[in-house]
Amino acid sequence: MKLKRFEILLPLNYNDGGPIEPAKFLVTHREILEAFGATTIDPIQALGTWVYRGTLYQDRPLRIRIDSPNAEDALAFMRTYKEILKNRSRQIDIWIAAHDIEII
Repeated sequence: MKLKRFEILLPLNYNDGGPIEPAKFLVTHREILEAFGATTIDPIQALGTWVYRGTLYQDRPLRIRIDSPNAEDALAFMRTYKEILKNRSRQIDIWIAAHDIEII
């Protein structure tokens, strides 16, 4: 079975370093479940570091994985949903990767 896998790196902190409220993660989880019917959340040990307009930012993200058999609809959803996530977590950007996978 061929699917499109999406990986969202969702930061645990706002860009100012303050923690994002747990309720926001619950809302995000519920929205993804409603849209796709399943998701996997990985509390990964990663540290993202980047410079934007002369300011150093760091975050420790959650990785949210979603697999969808309907690539076109899922891509359209993710493009819109990315803006929702950016606003909710007050981020300059949110990374969402998409790639093809095959389930054996």
